[in-house]
Amino acid sequence: MAILNSFTLDRATLTFAELQQTTGLSKATLHRLLGDLFAARLLDRIEGRYRLSKLVFELGMRASVERSLLEVALPFLEDLYEGTHEIVHLGVREGDEVLYIAKVGGHQQAKSPSRIGGRMPLHATAIGKVLLAHASESLREQVLGKPLERRSARTVTSAAVLRAQLEKVSESGTAFEYEESAPGIVCVAAPVLDVEDQILAAISVTGPIGRFAPDRHVAAVKAAAAGIGATLARRPATRAPDQ
Repeated sequence: MAILNSFTLDRATLTFAELQQTTGLSKATLHRLLGDLFAARLLDRIEGRYRLSKLVFELGMRASVERSLLEVALPFLEDLYEGTHEIVHLGVREGDEVLYIAKVGGHQQAKSPSRIGGRMPLHATAIGKVLLAHASESLREQVLGKPLERRSARTVTSAAVLRAQLEKVSESGTAFEYEESAPGIVCVAAPVLDVEDQILAAISVTGPIGRFAPDRHVAAVKAAAAGIGATLARRPATRAPDQ
């Protein structure tokens, strides 16, 4: 797992030396484990560099909740994109981070730091605030109880300010971001809920501050999120992640 977790979106291929530095494993142990992973088709080896294999991608796509969620959500995300012509995201919570599982955008999309399969801190994005507002009290306090990472000049790093924002998110069903994950972008997000009002995911629309007014798209984002939730409710049970 240390070897597999060494690969990131920014470090898709790694040399033996880089893997040894990342994992801290001895040369003999690393050489043996790389051979095992290659034999199991979990790694590819090309010109002296290693990368995750297509089998890893295939296994990831078999993850039942995310696959079902993605299949249902994509038409709604595409409709939302057609109505806004801005970036549309679908994200779920993984620990104290947002994991982006879909991103729909055009040729003139804003420069957003998000990527499919990428992660961002919960407190620094609109999707993250939605997910955090609907999480358990213990998780919220865990996030609020430690230093909040600054991703831009406008990132909310005050626990008191973030707590007040989360209360508003719970009341209104929407969250906003104003240049908090990166300069120049603003965002509006809403939760995807199951039949018991437990959160499954969140969706958002993100655009450049010069042309995109997130408050004008609240109804559209909430309608798309509700449509995804209602469609999922008609399918075999989709369980929410541990709250």
